[in-house]
Amino acid sequence: MLAEMIERLLDRHLDDKAQAKARSGEWLPELWAQIDEMGLPLALLSEEQGGFGLSFAEAGEALRLLGRHAVPLPVAETMAANQLLTNAGLELAAGPAGLARADDCQIENGRLTGTVARVAWGEQLDCLALAVGDTLYRVPAAGWSLAEPGTALNFHPRPALKIDCPVPPSAPLPYCPLAAGATVRAFQIAGALEAALDMTLDHTGTRVQFGKALQKFQVVQHELAKLAGELACATAAADLAGEALARGDMLGVAAGSLRAREAAGAGAAIATQMHGAIGFTREHRLHLYTTSLWTWRDEFGGQVMWAKLLGQAALQAGETGYWPMVTAL
Repeated sequence: MLAEMIERLLDRHLDDKAQAKARSGEWLPELWAQIDEMGLPLALLSEEQGGFGLSFAEAGEALRLLGRHAVPLPVAETMAANQLLTNAGLELAAGPAGLARADDCQIENGRLTGTVARVAWGEQLDCLALAVGDTLYRVPAAGWSLAEPGTALNFHPRPALKIDCPVPPSAPLPYCPLAAGATVRAFQIAGALEAALDMTLDHTGTRVQFGKALQKFQVVQHELAKLAGELACATAAADLAGEALARGDMLGVAAGSLRAREAAGAGAAIATQMHGAIGFTREHRLHLYTTSLWTWRDEFGGQVMWAKLLGQAALQAGETGYWPMVTAL
């Protein structure tokens, strides 16, 4: 039911004109108001807390839809941030929220100071769920200023924020915010790959070369099968990450997140190749998805961090413990 509601909402309010506005850095207040009214930012909270009582694994379909429609708002980040704030016993966000880790922030003379890099739609946020070491801070919008503008590969704002405020409300960190962010990104990647596959199937089924549709050529069929395989891997990987996060298993999050990110790069390359030069242009709708895939692949730890985590665990497990570690994921 939730998935159907999201689908209808996005079909009505998120068209090419709205996407173009967002890609020029413009905030979409009407779309955010509709999403907020639906209660989606609180979806990961229990019913007693005003949410839908969904775990990350159960909310996977909703998160995939955000990726399938390339939603140009920090909805997934707000969902994860609100769950993290709630689990820490801190006040919920009153609007869009960010999720970040910045261990170089510090407390001096009763003030929290430092810089948080590349925050999605940072200047539009109500608050930031910021992890510093083992502590989670709820930093309000009044507690930061623009340090440096920035733009992601999908053309959405990713500014650096300069934190300088009286020490905000804090609590022991329930779990790593990068893990929560990596998990929502895995689901979004799976959704975007699904959209890219549908577009590629449509293009190769209607585009004619040498008297027949591209889809009739064996080499194209092979590439379509590879793209479908990457989608299947990303979907399974996102589910793995969601289930692992629910039980506090960082290796499971690492494995799922890493595989989804690998699928993002490979899938975007195949879809672009199958569309030819038109798929690489900003004017083509495929560009919404390929640039989003490249952006999400590199956020909340990126491939390197999660690969290192898995590699270190494998080395620590040793010769006898490696296979049990792999099969336990």
